[in-house]
Amino acid sequence: MERWTMPMAIVFVLCAAMLWGTTGTAQAFLIGAHPLVVGAARLLLGGMSLLMFAILTGKSLNIKGWPKWPFFVSIAAMAAYQPFFFTAVSMTGVAAGTVIAIGSAPIVAGLLEWAFFKRVPGKRWMQATALAIAGCVLLMTAGDQSVVVSPLGLLFAIGAGLSFAAYTLASKGLLAKGEPEVVVAFIFSFSAIVLLPTFFLFEVSWLLHWQNGLVVLHLGLLATGLAYMLFAKGLKEIPGSLAVTLALAEPLTAALLGVSLVGESLSFYSWGGIALLLLGLLLASIAPKQTQSKRSISQ
Repeated sequence: MERWTMPMAIVFVLCAAMLWGTTGTAQAFLIGAHPLVVGAARLLLGGMSLLMFAILTGKSLNIKGWPKWPFFVSIAAMAAYQPFFFTAVSMTGVAAGTVIAIGSAPIVAGLLEWAFFKRVPGKRWMQATALAIAGCVLLMTAGDQSVVVSPLGLLFAIGAGLSFAAYTLASKGLLAKGEPEVVVAFIFSFSAIVLLPTFFLFEVSWLLHWQNGLVVLHLGLLATGLAYMLFAKGLKEIPGSLAVTLALAEPLTAALLGVSLVGESLSFYSWGGIALLLLGLLLASIAPKQTQSKRSISQ
C-alpha cells in the first residue's frame, strides 16, 4: 500500500503563506497609513531583523560567491512587487487586484521555469494549480459587486504576479550559495533601499501612532521576515512553480481570518472557493512517498 507524505519543505511554504494571509487583516487596523510606505517599511523591518538574526547566530554574511544576476533580479522583483500590487488594488479593487496578482503568479512561474530552466511542470502541478486558482477566483469575487474592470490596473496586477514569480525563481538560484535567512536578509535590505524615496514622497507621521507601530512590527517581523525565511527554507527543496502554487494558501488564510476576527460573512460560492482551494493545495502538497523519493533523487 502506498504511503502518503507531506515533506517539511512544503510545510514551511504553507506556513509562510499563512503568515502572508494575516497582512490584510492586520492592515485593517492601520490608521491613516499609505500602502506604499507600509510596503517599504515591512521590507526594511524584515530585512534588518533577518540580518540581525544572521549576525547573532553566526551565519556567514559573505556574498562574494553569489551569482550576480539572480541577486539583482531578486532585489528588483521584490522592490517592484510592492508598488505593482498596491497600485493594482487601488485601481481595480481588492478582489480583482488580488485574484489577478496571486492567481497569475503560479502560471507565470511555470512558464518561466519552462523558458529558462527547461523544466516542464507535471500534470499534478497543472491540476492543483487550476483547482487552486479557480477556488481563489470564487473566494474573492463571489457576490462582490465592487469589482472594477481597469485594463491598466489589470496590467499592474499581472506585474505583481510576475514580480513574485521572478523573485521566487531567482532567489532559488541563490539558496545553493547562502543560508535562507541570509539570502532573504540581503534581498529585502537592498529592496528596502530601493524603496526609500517613498518615505520622503508620502506622509509618514502615522508610523508614530502606537497602534500603527504594532501593526507595522507584525507586518515586518512576522508576515515578512519570518514568512519569507520559511518560504526560502522550503523553496530550497522544491521547484519554484510548486512553491508559488502553495502560496495560494494566502487568500485562504485571509478569508478565514476575515470571518473569524473581522466578522465578515462568506457566500455559498465563497465557501465553494475555499473547498476548491483546499483541494488544490492538498493535491499539490501530498504525494506518494515513492514518487517523492524518486523526485528527490532526480533533483
